[in-house]
Amino acid sequence: MNEQLPTKLLEDKIDNLTKELLKQEQADCPVVHHFGPGLYIREVTYGPGTLVVGHFHKQPHLCVMLTGKMLFVNPDGNKVEISAPKSFIASAGRKVAYVLEEMTFQNIYATEETDVAKLEKMLFEENEFLEEHLKEQNKILTYDHSIDVEDFEKAMAEYKLDLNLVRQISEYEGDQIPFPQGSYKAIVSDSKIEGKGLFATGNIQEGEVIAPARINEKRTPAGRYTNHSKNANAVFVLRDNEDIDLVASKPISGMRGGLLGEEITIDYRQALSLYKETTLCQLQLQPQ
Repeated sequence: MNEQLPTKLLEDKIDNLTKELLKQEQADCPVVHHFGPGLYIREVTYGPGTLVVGHFHKQPHLCVMLTGKMLFVNPDGNKVEISAPKSFIASAGRKVAYVLEEMTFQNIYATEETDVAKLEKMLFEENEFLEEHLKEQNKILTYDHSIDVEDFEKAMAEYKLDLNLVRQISEYEGDQIPFPQGSYKAIVSDSKIEGKGLFATGNIQEGEVIAPARINEKRTPAGRYTNHSKNANAVFVLRDNEDIDLVASKPISGMRGGLLGEEITIDYRQALSLYKETTLCQLQLQPQ
Protein backbone atom coordinates (compact mmCIF):
# COMPACT_ATOMS: atom_id res chain seq x y z
CA MET A 1 0.00 0.00 0.00
CA ASN A 2 1.38 3.42 -0.97
CA GLU A 3 1.82 6.06 1.71
CA GLN A 4 1.36 9.81 1.17
CA LEU A 5 3.46 12.04 3.46
CA PRO A 6 3.37 15.83 3.82
CA THR A 7 6.37 17.39 2.07
CA LYS A 8 7.89 18.88 5.25
CA LEU A 9 7.53 15.60 7.14
CA LEU A 10 9.13 13.67 4.30
CA GLU A 11 12.04 16.14 4.10
CA ASP A 12 12.62 15.80 7.84
CA LYS A 13 12.63 12.01 7.48
CA ILE A 14 15.14 12.22 4.61
CA ASP A 15 17.34 14.59 6.65
CA ASN A 16 17.36 12.12 9.55
CA LEU A 17 18.03 9.23 7.18
CA THR A 18 20.91 11.14 5.58
CA LYS A 19 22.54 11.83 8.94
CA GLU A 20 22.26 8.17 9.94
CA LEU A 21 23.56 6.86 6.64
CA LEU A 22 26.59 9.14 6.77
CA LYS A 23 27.61 7.41 10.01
CA GLN A 24 27.82 4.09 8.14
CA GLU A 25 30.49 2.74 5.81
CA GLN A 26 29.84 4.24 2.39
CA ALA A 27 29.12 2.03 -0.61
CA ASP A 28 30.95 2.13 -3.93
CA CYS A 29 29.10 4.38 -6.36
CA PRO A 30 31.32 4.90 -9.41
CA VAL A 31 30.22 7.84 -11.55
CA VAL A 32 30.85 8.40 -15.26
CA HIS A 33 30.31 11.80 -16.88
CA HIS A 34 29.13 11.74 -20.51
CA PHE A 35 29.13 14.89 -22.67
CA GLY A 36 27.47 15.29 -26.06
CA PRO A 37 26.14 18.22 -28.11
CA GLY A 38 24.08 20.24 -25.61
CA LEU A 39 23.88 17.22 -23.29
CA TYR A 40 25.30 16.05 -19.95
CA ILE A 41 24.62 12.51 -18.70
CA ARG A 42 25.60 11.59 -15.15
CA GLU A 43 25.79 7.80 -14.87
CA VAL A 44 26.16 5.96 -11.57
CA THR A 45 26.22 2.27 -10.66
CA TYR A 46 24.99 0.89 -7.31
CA GLY A 47 25.33 -2.62 -5.94
CA PRO A 48 22.39 -4.62 -4.53
CA GLY A 49 21.44 -3.74 -0.97
CA THR A 50 22.51 -0.11 -1.31
CA LEU A 51 20.26 2.52 0.24
CA VAL A 52 20.63 5.73 -1.76
CA VAL A 53 19.73 9.33 -0.89
CA GLY A 54 20.14 11.40 -4.02
CA HIS A 55 21.10 15.03 -4.53
CA PHE A 56 18.38 17.67 -4.18
CA HIS A 57 17.61 18.45 -7.83
CA LYS A 58 16.61 22.02 -8.55
CA GLN A 59 14.57 21.10 -11.64
CA PRO A 60 12.77 18.12 -13.18
CA HIS A 61 14.99 16.01 -15.42
CA LEU A 62 15.03 12.88 -17.54
CA CYS A 63 16.15 9.61 -15.93
CA VAL A 64 17.11 6.38 -17.66
CA MET A 65 17.53 3.13 -15.74
CA LEU A 66 19.78 0.93 -17.87
CA THR A 67 20.03 -2.14 -15.66
CA GLY A 68 18.75 -3.44 -12.33
CA LYS A 69 15.78 -3.04 -10.03
CA MET A 70 15.01 -0.64 -7.18
CA LEU A 71 12.36 0.46 -4.73
CA PHE A 72 11.92 4.18 -5.39
CA VAL A 73 10.43 6.78 -3.03
CA ASN A 74 9.08 9.93 -4.70
CA PRO A 75 9.22 13.34 -2.96
CA ASP A 76 5.56 12.95 -1.95
CA GLY A 77 6.30 9.66 -0.17
CA ASN A 78 4.83 7.48 -2.90
CA LYS A 79 6.79 4.20 -3.18
CA VAL A 80 7.11 2.19 -6.37
CA GLU A 81 9.26 -0.69 -7.64
CA ILE A 82 11.07 0.07 -10.89
CA SER A 83 12.88 -2.39 -13.15
CA ALA A 84 15.16 -1.70 -16.10
CA PRO A 85 14.94 -0.79 -18.85
CA LYS A 86 12.96 2.27 -17.82
CA SER A 87 12.91 6.00 -18.56
CA PHE A 88 10.90 8.66 -16.75
CA ILE A 89 10.84 12.31 -15.73
CA ALA A 90 11.92 12.85 -12.12
CA SER A 91 10.54 15.88 -10.33
CA ALA A 92 12.64 18.44 -8.46
CA GLY A 93 13.68 17.49 -4.92
CA ARG A 94 15.50 14.60 -3.26
CA LYS A 95 14.88 10.95 -3.96
CA VAL A 96 15.42 7.85 -1.85
CA ALA A 97 15.89 4.39 -3.37
CA TYR A 98 16.76 0.90 -2.19
CA VAL A 99 18.65 -1.10 -4.79
CA LEU A 100 17.29 -4.62 -5.22
CA GLU A 101 19.54 -5.68 -8.13
CA GLU A 102 22.77 -4.03 -9.33
CA MET A 103 21.65 -0.88 -11.05
CA THR A 104 23.13 1.53 -13.56
CA PHE A 105 21.19 4.77 -13.59
CA GLN A 106 21.50 7.93 -15.69
CA ASN A 107 20.37 11.50 -15.03
CA ILE A 108 20.17 13.49 -18.27
CA TYR A 109 20.40 17.27 -18.55
CA ALA A 110 20.24 19.73 -21.45
CA THR A 111 23.27 22.00 -21.09
CA GLU A 112 26.37 23.19 -22.92
CA GLU A 113 28.38 23.30 -19.67
CA THR A 114 31.16 20.71 -19.35
CA ASP A 115 32.71 21.71 -16.02
CA VAL A 116 31.33 19.18 -13.51
CA ALA A 117 31.94 21.44 -10.50
CA LYS A 118 29.88 24.18 -12.15
CA LEU A 119 27.23 21.68 -13.21
CA GLU A 120 26.77 20.44 -9.65
CA LYS A 121 26.15 24.00 -8.45
CA MET A 122 23.73 24.59 -11.33
CA LEU A 123 21.77 21.37 -10.89
CA PHE A 124 21.82 20.54 -7.17
CA GLU A 125 21.11 22.26 -3.88
CA GLU A 126 23.89 21.94 -1.31
CA ASN A 127 23.31 19.39 1.44
CA GLU A 128 24.56 20.73 4.78
CA PHE A 129 24.88 17.27 6.30
CA LEU A 130 26.90 15.94 3.37
CA GLU A 131 29.14 19.03 3.29
CA GLU A 132 29.91 18.70 6.99
CA HIS A 133 30.55 14.97 6.57
CA LEU A 134 32.97 15.63 3.69
CA LYS A 135 34.88 18.17 5.77
CA GLU A 136 35.24 15.69 8.61
CA GLN A 137 36.29 12.89 6.27
CA ASN A 138 38.87 15.13 4.62
CA LYS A 139 40.40 15.76 8.03
CA ILE A 140 40.51 12.04 8.76
CA LEU A 141 41.91 11.15 5.34
CA THR A 142 44.57 13.85 5.37
CA TYR A 143 48.09 12.48 5.19
CA ASP A 144 51.47 14.09 4.77
CA HIS A 145 52.06 15.10 1.16
CA SER A 146 55.43 16.68 1.91
CA ILE A 147 57.11 13.71 0.23
CA ASP A 148 55.30 14.60 -3.02
CA VAL A 149 56.16 18.30 -2.74
CA GLU A 150 59.80 17.55 -1.98
CA ASP A 151 60.01 15.12 -4.88
CA PHE A 152 58.39 17.71 -7.19
CA GLU A 153 61.04 20.27 -6.24
CA LYS A 154 63.75 17.66 -6.74
CA ALA A 155 62.39 16.82 -10.21
CA MET A 156 62.34 20.49 -11.21
CA ALA A 157 65.94 20.86 -10.03
CA GLU A 158 66.96 17.83 -12.09
CA TYR A 159 65.54 19.56 -15.17
CA LYS A 160 67.07 22.90 -14.08
CA LEU A 161 63.65 24.57 -14.08
CA ASP A 162 62.88 27.61 -11.98
CA LEU A 163 59.82 26.98 -9.76
CA ASN A 164 58.33 30.40 -10.56
CA LEU A 165 58.64 29.66 -14.27
CA VAL A 166 56.99 26.29 -13.80
CA ARG A 167 54.07 27.93 -12.01
CA GLN A 168 53.73 30.51 -14.81
CA ILE A 169 53.69 27.73 -17.38
CA SER A 170 51.11 25.76 -15.40
CA GLU A 171 48.80 28.75 -14.92
CA TYR A 172 49.14 30.11 -18.47
CA GLU A 173 45.62 30.17 -19.96
CA GLY A 174 46.47 30.68 -23.61
CA ASP A 175 46.83 26.96 -24.32
CA GLN A 176 43.99 25.61 -22.14
CA ILE A 177 40.84 23.99 -23.53
CA PRO A 178 37.96 22.04 -21.91
CA PHE A 179 37.63 18.29 -22.31
CA PRO A 180 36.15 17.41 -25.70
CA GLN A 181 32.80 15.64 -25.89
CA GLY A 182 33.06 12.10 -24.58
CA SER A 183 32.91 10.07 -21.37
CA TYR A 184 35.09 10.66 -18.31
CA LYS A 185 35.59 9.12 -14.89
CA ALA A 186 37.43 12.11 -13.45
CA ILE A 187 36.80 15.69 -12.35
CA VAL A 188 38.84 18.64 -11.08
CA SER A 189 38.59 19.37 -7.36
CA ASP A 190 40.62 20.74 -4.43
CA SER A 191 43.88 18.86 -3.86
CA LYS A 192 45.93 18.40 -0.72
CA ILE A 193 49.05 18.11 -2.87
CA GLU A 194 48.74 21.48 -4.60
CA GLY A 195 45.84 23.75 -5.52
CA LYS A 196 43.47 21.85 -7.78
CA GLY A 197 43.90 18.25 -8.83
CA LEU A 198 42.24 15.58 -10.95
CA PHE A 199 40.20 12.98 -9.04
CA ALA A 200 38.61 9.69 -10.04
CA THR A 201 34.82 9.47 -9.86
CA GLY A 202 34.60 6.06 -11.49
CA ASN A 203 36.78 2.97 -11.05
CA ILE A 204 39.67 3.10 -13.52
CA GLN A 205 41.58 0.03 -14.63
CA GLU A 206 45.32 -0.21 -15.25
CA GLY A 207 46.03 0.78 -18.86
CA GLU A 208 42.71 2.62 -19.26
CA VAL A 209 42.79 6.01 -20.99
CA ILE A 210 41.52 8.47 -18.38
CA ALA A 211 41.32 11.52 -20.63
CA PRO A 212 43.20 13.37 -23.35
CA ALA A 213 45.80 15.65 -21.75
CA ARG A 214 46.92 17.53 -24.86
CA ILE A 215 45.11 17.99 -28.17
CA ASN A 216 46.66 19.97 -31.02
CA GLU A 217 49.18 21.49 -28.57
CA LYS A 218 46.38 22.62 -26.24
CA ARG A 219 46.07 21.39 -22.64
CA THR A 220 42.82 19.91 -21.34
CA PRO A 221 42.07 19.84 -17.58
CA ALA A 222 44.02 16.55 -17.45
CA GLY A 223 47.07 18.33 -18.83
CA ARG A 224 46.56 21.36 -16.61
CA TYR A 225 45.55 19.95 -13.21
CA THR A 226 47.13 16.51 -12.83
CA ASN A 227 49.52 16.87 -9.88
CA HIS A 228 52.92 15.30 -9.27
CA SER A 229 53.39 12.40 -6.88
CA LYS A 230 56.39 10.29 -6.00
CA ASN A 231 54.01 7.32 -6.12
CA ALA A 232 52.09 8.23 -9.26
CA ASN A 233 49.16 6.15 -10.52
CA ALA A 234 49.12 7.44 -14.11
CA VAL A 235 51.41 8.35 -17.00
CA PHE A 236 51.30 10.55 -20.06
CA VAL A 237 51.33 8.63 -23.36
CA LEU A 238 52.40 10.31 -26.60
CA ARG A 239 50.30 9.36 -29.61
CA ASP A 240 51.43 9.18 -33.25
CA ASN A 241 49.74 12.53 -33.98
CA GLU A 242 51.68 14.08 -31.04
CA ASP A 243 48.58 14.41 -28.88
CA ILE A 244 49.02 13.15 -25.31
CA ASP A 245 46.66 10.93 -23.28
CA LEU A 246 46.56 10.46 -19.52
CA VAL A 247 46.61 6.69 -18.88
CA ALA A 248 46.27 4.77 -15.60
CA SER A 249 49.45 2.91 -14.61
CA LYS A 250 47.62 1.03 -11.83
CA PRO A 251 43.98 0.57 -10.73
CA ILE A 252 42.43 3.79 -9.37
CA SER A 253 39.37 3.74 -7.09
CA GLY A 254 36.31 5.87 -7.81
CA MET A 255 33.67 7.42 -5.58
CA ARG A 256 32.30 5.93 -2.36
CA GLY A 257 29.17 7.60 -1.07
CA GLY A 258 29.69 11.33 -1.48
CA LEU A 259 33.49 11.09 -1.34
CA LEU A 260 35.62 11.51 -4.43
CA GLY A 261 37.92 8.68 -5.37
CA GLU A 262 41.71 8.74 -5.49
CA GLU A 263 43.60 11.73 -6.81
CA ILE A 264 45.09 10.94 -10.20
CA THR A 265 48.80 11.78 -10.28
CA ILE A 266 51.83 11.51 -12.53
CA ASP A 267 55.58 11.76 -12.09
CA TYR A 268 56.50 15.08 -13.69
CA ARG A 269 59.83 13.61 -14.80
CA GLN A 270 57.94 11.32 -17.12
CA ALA A 271 55.73 14.20 -18.28
CA LEU A 272 58.70 16.51 -18.89
CA SER A 273 60.35 13.87 -21.04
CA LEU A 274 57.41 14.33 -23.43
CA TYR A 275 56.87 18.06 -23.01
CA LYS A 276 60.24 19.72 -22.72
CA GLU A 277 60.96 19.89 -26.46
CA THR A 278 57.51 21.25 -27.29
CA THR A 279 55.17 22.85 -24.77
CA LEU A 280 57.80 24.05 -22.29
CA CYS A 281 59.94 25.71 -24.93
CA GLN A 282 56.92 27.32 -26.60
CA LEU A 283 55.46 28.66 -23.36
CA GLN A 284 58.73 30.25 -22.30
CA LEU A 285 58.39 32.46 -25.38
CA GLN A 286 54.81 33.48 -24.65
CA PRO A 287 54.33 37.16 -23.68
CA GLN A 288 53.59 37.59 -19.98
